[in-house]
Amino acid sequence: MFSKVLIVDDHDDINKSVLNILNQFGVSDIQNSQYCDDAFLKIKKAAYDKVPFDLLITDLSFKVDHRECIIASGEDLIATLREDYKNLPIIVYSMKDQLQKVRQLVNQFKVNAYVCKDRKGSMELAKAIESVAKNKTFLSSQIAKALSPKVDLEIIDYDIQLAKQLSLGLDQKEVSRYFKEKNISPSSESSIEKRLNKLRDKFKAENTVHLVSKMKDLGLI
Repeated sequence: MFSKVLIVDDHDDINKSVLNILNQFGVSDIQNSQYCDDAFLKIKKAAYDKVPFDLLITDLSFKVDHRECIIASGEDLIATLREDYKNLPIIVYSMKDQLQKVRQLVNQFKVNAYVCKDRKGSMELAKAIESVAKNKTFLSSQIAKALSPKVDLEIIDYDIQLAKQLSLGLDQKEVSRYFKEKNISPSSESSIEKRLNKLRDKFKAENTVHLVSKMKDLGLI
């Protein structure tokens, strides 16, 4: 079982609930952060001091307040951590239940478990902790089919990457160059334009800006 765990959530009630679950497992060192920036620094310092965390439990969404943050979301925190802490077990505990979001976090960022905050959230979080401790992946029942190859998800990972780069201000020519550098295929401008046309039709978007806005509202990027 885990001995040092970091909880990242900006709701006190959730922090207390997760703390109670971890106490039931006899976890000796439990810390929490309400900001992703602080969480990253805590993990970095713990690793430097050679007393690293052996589990991270994080939400994905954090409310914006007076404080300016570099790492503003749980997704950004996970992506940043995976650059240097590839083996850190991570459990996502979130209200979001989009299958595409789950698939991306598990496949691309190697998240070990994804638990939905709902009526059974606490019970499933306990199961997730037990599963991850045994090196097993855990998904809440309502999003368990996210990893099934038979499921026809609304969009593919390529679409997420495309929309994300557009949301960062890149035009299609710059996206094409970025895809070529990252070996993401197809990377030609014509292929990107064709895919964007299909996405605009799928989401009934009037233009690319409208498309990106809709995908953001759906929590896809």
